[in-house]
Amino acid sequence: MIEQRLSEQRGLGDHGWLKSRHTFSFAGYYDPKQVGFSDLLVINDDRVAASRGFGAHPHSNMEIISYVLEGELAHKDSMGTGSVIVPGDVQLMSAGSGVTHSEFNNSTTDGVHFLQIWIVPAENGTKPGYQQVSVAEEDKRGKLRLIISPTGDDKALSVRQDIKIYAGLFDGNEQDTVTLAENRYAYIHVARGSVKVNGIEFKAGDGARVRNETSLTFTDGDKAEVLLFDLRPVEVNHPNR
Repeated sequence: MIEQRLSEQRGLGDHGWLKSRHTFSFAGYYDPKQVGFSDLLVINDDRVAASRGFGAHPHSNMEIISYVLEGELAHKDSMGTGSVIVPGDVQLMSAGSGVTHSEFNNSTTDGVHFLQIWIVPAENGTKPGYQQVSVAEEDKRGKLRLIISPTGDDKALSVRQDIKIYAGLFDGNEQDTVTLAENRYAYIHVARGSVKVNGIEFKAGDGARVRNETSLTFTDGDKAEVLLFDLRPVEVNHPNR
């Protein structure tokens, strides 16, 4: 079963310098029917104005992923990590027992568009950590490329939970099929463009909970960029964090 949720059904946060669409309940947006899915707690589709950003703020016991679609996002944290992530980069910060970080758009002219994703870890109080990888366009072109996994196989980043995350680019006749293990859940998020999944059309910002499906086939893309989350088959009512 593919339970689709359209882009316009998401929550909206408009702070002037920050415009955010919330797939799941976050901050001032709360919907008891949209409080995460399995261990996937947050997908925020953020657009940050030039010369603005998030000042230093704390996190704990969360796996935080940043995926840049346009522009450049500068990151600094209390672990001493400093980096600038650009399209193609995937950043994973394991907040663990506690970390402070900031995210800023250093450009004076251009905005930055990125996804911030939160995964609930399997264990609390672990040592904080930071990882980053750049995935070339050709590695995602016409296929779902593994970018995050529990073991960090095939140059993927290692996450502290039983979850796999894939990224793919689809245009024209390009297509790929992902097989799901028995009884696994999945979540689809279309970041840009449009694509069909098992014949169902998805546009930018659309997503879907997936249960009781053995495979997902991505076809008929129009400049599509997609993320696919392979999840534990659990129904967890996470608190609004």
